[in-house]
Amino acid sequence: MSLAPTPTGPPSNGIQEQQERWERKRARTGRELVRTEQRYCHQLELVNTYFVEILKAKGTLRQDIRESIFSSIKAIHSLNQTLLAYLEDGMFGPGFERFCQHLNHYTVYIDNIHNANKVLQMTLKKNKAFRRFKKLQESRPEFRNTILEDLLPLPLQRIQQYKYFLRDLTENTLPDSPESAALSGAVKAVSEVAQRIQDNARSHENQLQLRRIQKLLTGCKSKVLVPGRWYIREGWLRAVPPKGTEVKPKMFFLFSDVLLLTTPCSPLHPTNGDKFCCQRVYALQDCTVGKVFGHTKSQGGLISLTFTEEKLLLMSSDQEDINDWYRSLSSAVGQLASRTTVVHKRDNLCRRPLRSAQAQSEPSTPSVGPSQPQPVRKRNMVAAETTGQCEGPPHSPRLPPGGGGASAMKKMRLTDAPAESAPESAGSSCVIL
Repeated sequence: MSLAPTPTGPPSNGIQEQQERWERKRARTGRELVRTEQRYCHQLELVNTYFVEILKAKGTLRQDIRESIFSSIKAIHSLNQTLLAYLEDGMFGPGFERFCQHLNHYTVYIDNIHNANKVLQMTLKKNKAFRRFKKLQESRPEFRNTILEDLLPLPLQRIQQYKYFLRDLTENTLPDSPESAALSGAVKAVSEVAQRIQDNARSHENQLQLRRIQKLLTGCKSKVLVPGRWYIREGWLRAVPPKGTEVKPKMFFLFSDVLLLTTPCSPLHPTNGDKFCCQRVYALQDCTVGKVFGHTKSQGGLISLTFTEEKLLLMSSDQEDINDWYRSLSSAVGQLASRTTVVHKRDNLCRRPLRSAQAQSEPSTPSVGPSQPQPVRKRNMVAAETTGQCEGPPHSPRLPPGGGGASAMKKMRLTDAPAESAPESAGSSCVIL
């Protein structure tokens, strides 16, 4: 019976099969990328040909309005036509490497998209000639029942698609391939632009929420539109009064830095019947959040908010709702505290070099002040020695200024004194000085 292992075939076959699978996936992704890129370039061409160029030739819109609506879409169309030529030749790496060098055109378009939609709606409302022109162009068979409002966001959507296409191409490209490095760099550059799109969308949505709440509030304390403020949530809660009066529901608006307590206005009010009156503004900077009860699966719960000068108790009969409020409040307070800590650390790091530089520039300069009397002591010692020399006995000779007499007197005192009293004489000399 032979114990030799049975041959399982050359190991290169498994590697070759893996490479073939990568090539098939890469080819399939490449075909889909080329197909969608051709359609995307055709849609950009519709906007440039039937809107940008004709509006510029006819002068229907002013140049500033035209640029506010269409921004850099003409440069984007030219850039993507060049990319399409590379993609059709199968040169994905060089094509996207050159494409990423001009992503600033997309960045300009992304930052202007919300303003473009706003200007477009205002122009359609005020300019009858442009409204008629837009309707006429959209009725062309080339548009296939597509309106301008659907075509303007296409560059933003295409950037998101590029991120997934590039990821698939990179994963199915051999690491030692000359295109691998170019595709990896393109994934990073395009992902940054895609993140910018998401951040702008979140910021725009947050501004819409702040404006909506600002219109709902009345009162001098209800300034909601503050730079850097983020909307978190809103809802009805019962505020427990400190004196045991009736518990009434209040409308709360939670932001990243403050909590607003409001009450509904009278429904009989002619203009503010559907609004809320802002009663208190609680700053979350020095707030402590705690859950009094509601930890178990009971009905409702109670949250305590401790501020510098006041304590607020919020109650709800909905267990899930009070837990959501607790999580939102804890998260907002924690993020605000972490940002404050980072700012303090940065200030300390900025001050340290100044102190060290000042200490290095004046290392040997003694400071004269009431807390450091060293120079005064030196002057007193010199004065004491001088008076001691001048006020000698009448029969003693005058000592020379070199100080030899003083040293001779010290020697005489040391020899005259007994050996065991030497420390005491040293101590008495220190006291005299």
